[in-house]
Amino acid sequence: LGHGRSRQNIPGRCSGPSGLLSRVRQLTVTENQQNESSLVSALKTLLFFTILMVTLPIGLYFASKAYIFEGSMKMSSSDSYFYAAIVAVLAVHVVLALFVYVAWNEGTPKGKGKHD
Repeated sequence: LGHGRSRQNIPGRCSGPSGLLSRVRQLTVTENQQNESSLVSALKTLLFFTILMVTLPIGLYFASKAYIFEGSMKMSSSDSYFYAAIVAVLAVHVVLALFVYVAWNEGTPKGKGKHD
């Protein structure tokens, strides 16, 4: 090439087949690391919502039955079972909706403004 610069000194250029092969290996390693990071993130999210799905409805069921419906509102035991079950079902729906929202937005860019 002209201007006193050789092809090997240009940043971002691969020098022959061995340079191209090493660049492909670097890209593959980077993609694998990103995929593993994404997988770990997805598994953490799934584990969090699994624990939340088990504990929140059960906890709200017993807490609302004992403290709200039987304690504060002085309902009978049979009535408090019914209303506490409704609270637990609502909690399940809230957790599911939050999981869908988080899963839908996972992996999208977090920058503000429009992305074309």
